[in-house]
Formats: sequence, structure tokens, C-alpha cells
Amino acid sequence: MAAFIDYYKVLGLDKNATDDAIKKAYRKLARKYHPDLNPGNTEANATFQQINEANEVLSDPEKRKKYDQYGEHWKQADQFEQSGRQQGGQGYEGFSSFGGEGADFSDFFEQAFGGAAGRRNTRAYRGEDYQASLQMTLSDAYTTHQQVLNIHDRKVRITIPAGVEDGQVIKLKGYGGPGTGNAPAGDLYVTFVIRNNTPYKRTGADLYLTVNIDLYTAVLGGEKTIDTMAGKIKLKIPAGTQNGGKTRVKGKGFPVYKQEGSFGDLYITWHVEIPVQLTEEEKALFTQLAALKNQTHGNS
Repeated sequence: MAAFIDYYKVLGLDKNATDDAIKKAYRKLARKYHPDLNPGNTEANATFQQINEANEVLSDPEKRKKYDQYGEHWKQADQFEQSGRQQGGQGYEGFSSFGGEGADFSDFFEQAFGGAAGRRNTRAYRGEDYQASLQMTLSDAYTTHQQVLNIHDRKVRITIPAGVEDGQVIKLKGYGGPGTGNAPAGDLYVTFVIRNNTPYKRTGADLYLTVNIDLYTAVLGGEKTIDTMAGKIKLKIPAGTQNGGKTRVKGKGFPVYKQEGSFGDLYITWHVEIPVQLTEEEKALFTQLAALKNQTHGNS
């Protein structure tokens, strides 16, 4: 039997961790130990598998509840409770949570499923859940598309909705390991690892971009052609635009996940470039402007 793995320790958390803390810990560790970032490192790959397994259990309220109660035997919790009821009405209520004082689940499960009783009854067990990761670029995530995964020598074609996020996990019901007896197959959990190959910063469905403009355009106003993920657009720049000023372009952000036709916004931050290596004539003109400014300010 494989050694028991404490999922909380795998994620560096305690049993009181919130759902948000579990999500953040998983994303951080998944990036650190992802096989694509650790080529040839078998230890990192094994850790990555443990991280995925821990997240799959602890991020699911029902599975986490069973895990907290039964520890390494959590997958057999339903069968154990059913057996307990059949043997006199006692389910899990009489026992402590895993690691607690007086908990000896090995003996309990041996009594429930082992020995002659276990041999007389053919029990059905749900199939094992599989974990997989899929690396893609932010440009890929912008559109709905299909990809093929190789899962335990089986090709699985999945449709990826536009708008998936880095670290997001989706469940494909029934694509895990086969069940025994008449029990259903397990599920496949796919974790997305998204590399940003664009100049945009993404926050949810909103995109952020810094764009350079020259001093003259900032002062006098003008137009600027901007690259968005949907193509080029032309924006008007008001006269007197300040360095660090922002413009919101509605509907030119990232697709909203599973809301076809809905997009976030694009936020432009203007960076005003100060001219350098001025000619003597340009310096003279700026000197005149400064003098005019001082004169106007003095007369006001």
C-alpha cells in the first residue's frame, strides 16, 4: 500500500485553511513544480502530481469533509458508512477524524471490508480520478478551441471555452479510471497553466496596457492606433493628457468565461515620452515657450 499523503502538508496548510487559501497555495505550488518548468526532474514531477491530488480533494467540499473524517480511507467512506449501518446502525459518527485520539481506521476497515465478509460480497468501487495539466498561451485562451490530451494511453478531445484562467481546474465527468462492478468511472480534472505571451496584463476579464505617446501629442492632442487582442483601433487623445493618465475602452478586454459575446474592458495607461537630444532650434523654441509661460503666469 502506498504511504499516506497528508494533503494539507502538501499544500503547506493546516486543517483550518479557507477555500481561498487552498486555491492560492495550489496555484503558487503548481507553477513552481510544473513539469514544463522542471524538465527531466522526476522529483518535481512527483510533487506536482501530489499537489494536483491534494487540490482535487481539498477544493471539493464533499471530498474534503470525507478526507477530514477518514484520512487515507476517505475514498471508501460511503461503503464504510453503509456497512456500519447494516451492522447495527453505526456509521462514522462513533469515530474521531483522522489523526485524532482513538482513531484506528485500519482495524475498522478490515472489519468492514476484509475477511470472509469481504470475500462473500463483490463490492462496486467508483473509478480513480485522473489529474492532467494543459499549458497554453493567453492568445490561445482568448478563443474557444479544441485540444487533445493523452490520458493513460487514451486520447481525449476537449473543448476549451474562451476566457479560462491560469490555475483554473475543470472537471470532465467519467473520463477518469474505470470503476469495478457496476460503479461509474472516475473523473478527469484538467488544470490550465497559461503563459502570457502578450503585452497586456490580465485581471479577470479586464486587460491593462501601457502605451507611449510623445510630448507634443500629449500637449496638443491627437490620435493613436492601438493594438487590441481583437485587432487595431484608433483612439483620440485629448489635449493636455497627463503622464499616467488612463483611458477605458469598453468591451475590448478578454472574453468572459462561458458568457459568449461578453468581454471585459481594456484600460490604457498613457506614458508621455520626454524628448531628448534636442536640436538648437528645438531648445530655442522650448526656451521661448518657457518664457511665454512665465510671462503669462506673472500677469495672471
